[in-house]
Formats: sequence, structure tokens, C-alpha cells
Amino acid sequence: MQRVVLGVAGGIAAYKAVELLRQLTESGHDVRVVPTASALEFVGAPTWAALSGKPVTASTWDDVHEVPHVRLGQQADLVVVAPATANLLAKAAHGIADDLLTNTLLTARCPVLLAPAMHTEMWEHPATQANVATLRARGVLVLEPAVGRLTGADSGKGRLPEPEELALLCRRVLARGGLPLDLAGRHVVVSSGGTREHLDPVRFLGNRSSGRQGHALARAAAARGAEVVLVSSSPLPDPAGVKVVRVTSALEMRDAVLAEAAGADAVVMAAAVADYRPAERLATKRKKTDALTVELVQNPDILRELVQGRRDGQVLVGFAAETGDDHADVLTHGRDKLARKGCDLLVVNEVGETGHPTGFEGHDNAATVLGADGSATEVPLGTKDALADVVWDLVVARLP
Repeated sequence: MQRVVLGVAGGIAAYKAVELLRQLTESGHDVRVVPTASALEFVGAPTWAALSGKPVTASTWDDVHEVPHVRLGQQADLVVVAPATANLLAKAAHGIADDLLTNTLLTARCPVLLAPAMHTEMWEHPATQANVATLRARGVLVLEPAVGRLTGADSGKGRLPEPEELALLCRRVLARGGLPLDLAGRHVVVSSGGTREHLDPVRFLGNRSSGRQGHALARAAAARGAEVVLVSSSPLPDPAGVKVVRVTSALEMRDAVLAEAAGADAVVMAAAVADYRPAERLATKRKKTDALTVELVQNPDILRELVQGRRDGQVLVGFAAETGDDHADVLTHGRDKLARKGCDLLVVNEVGETGHPTGFEGHDNAATVLGADGSATEVPLGTKDALADVVWDLVVARLP
């Protein structure tokens, strides 16, 4: 059983940490909650104790014989602070240890994840940004806050990510153990979901892609320290610590991906982008007829455009959902596509029912990752998170 210290700083988003605690304990983790004195003004100690099944204290003077200010950090597999206020970030960056939580941060030798939450102006202040840079340089995983409703009527960047997504990210960090943040300082772009090509205000052409693989890739990159932009047409929730750009059609995805890729170290095109769109989108609903003929035109090839406009050192990854046919098997089609596209890696999925549903819609996946250098990496059936880790391992090995 992995041991997690859940630190809670004194912000209004402390109420969300209650759900994060529930998510972590229900997934089998041993969680000890360490709130600050200010956090206890928002959520009382009985709530934390009841949900964690452990005593709660913010003071270094309680249970002194157990030396909690040293023991908690030494024994933890992960320390996560949610919310991490501007005050907490400043203390952590400067090594100030005036309560149990900040002492725990100093003694922790496990991965440390800080999830900031504060008003936009506080997050953007040069002092906070300097503290964040300092912490990241030391190997601390400091998430980017979400964008949305803040305290009162304010909206902007500074919202704590949703607890379920934070819990998923915590599990990805725990799965990596003490491995370094090998994407720290890197900017990556991931696409996800199936695009919709509208015939009229009601109907569209689409595909079965859920976006789960792209979201898993974005989440895995964030867990490895990357600055992540996810261009998505999927309705799935935003992964924690990831900037999400919402799109619908292939043309919208093209514009967003090309704009975000300009400064990226790596781009992973996991989205199922429609090959064709209707030549005409009607402004009113098409009336039902005995037969309907729709003229289609070809959509731009986003991956090929990325290859043509790539900058030095940029790693490009494509996805190919393939089925075998009378002419060739899945991998032969994949190798042909890799040669045509010119990307560095191509993740080849055999889609459809082949004993197990893989690729589209399911939670599991199996693939072969083909490299432009002639390599082929088999990824057996497993979670989409597992495939995401393999893809990023291969990307990291190719980054300059």
C-alpha cells in the first residue's frame, strides 16, 4: 500500500481536497492529511480524520515522541499539496518550516506535487512565478492552475483542477515512483478525440474515438514535468495541470495544433481526425428523403503539415488506426504510412473486435510503435496509461 501525505493549505479550494482524499483512499492508498492552521478554518479536523481514518494535526508539537515533522516526509511515497496557496509556495521555495506541512516538505525524499490555487493576479505576480520556477528547478512538480470560476464572481487562471483528475495524476506520479521528471522544461502538444464534420446544425460525420488515449498521453506528460497543451474534440474532463484547447472539426484542430506546435519540443497526434468533410454545410436541417447524396472534400493532412514545418529537434508522433485487408496486414499498412508521413514515430493500432476491444472507445489498448529508424516497439494489451508511458519513453530518447 502506497503512503500519501495530502497537504492542505489555507485557501477556499480546501473543500475540493475532501473529494481528492476520498478518491485516493478508495483507490487503496494510505493517506495522512496534514492541513495548515489556516486550512482548518475552511475544513475542520474531524472531516479529515473521518475520511482518512488517521489523526489530523497541523502542529509540530503534537505526538512529539513520534517525530512527525521528520517521519511523515521520510516514509511517504508521494507528498501532494492541494490547494497550494501563494503563501505555501513562497515558504516551500525558501525553505521556511513553521508548521507540520512545511516541515514535511523539507524532509520528503519522494515525489512532491503542488497544485496551486489562488486568484489570477496572485498566480501571475513575479514573486509567485519566481517561486514556482525555483521549485521546478529543484524537481518539484508544480502544476499549472486550471482556468475557470474563482472565489466570488471572478474567473481566470488560478482554479484548482477537479479532484478526480488530480487523483488520476497522483496515481501516474506514484506509478513512476522516484523517476526523474524527464520532460521538465519541455513544451509538448497532444491532440485527442474524434473530429465532427457537420452536415447541418443537427447531423455530422464522425468516428468512434473517445479521446481517452490522447488524455492519457497529456496526463502522463504532465506527470513527467512537461508544459502540456491538449487540443481536444473530446468531451472528457480536462486533465490536471494541462492547458486544453477545445475544437470540433478537422479544420479547427489543424489551426489550433499548428499554432501550438510552433514552439513545441514534441507533438503527438493521437486524435482521430476525419479524412473528409461535407463540401457544403447547410444552415438549416436537411429534410429526410429516400436517398441522400453528400459530396465530400478531403481535409488537410495535419501530421504532414507538421512534418513539413517542423523545427530542428522537434519530435513528431502520429497514430494510425488500421485493419488488415486482402493487400497487406496491419503493420505493413503502418510502415507504408510512416514512410508517407515522415514523422519520427507512428503508433499503430489494430482497431475493431480482435478478442479484446482496442483503440477506439475502450479503456485498454495494444499497439506497435514504429520508428523512422526502423525500430518496432510492441506494447501488449494494457491500460492506455501504460501505452502513453511507452510513447513518452520513446519521445524522450529522441529529444535533443
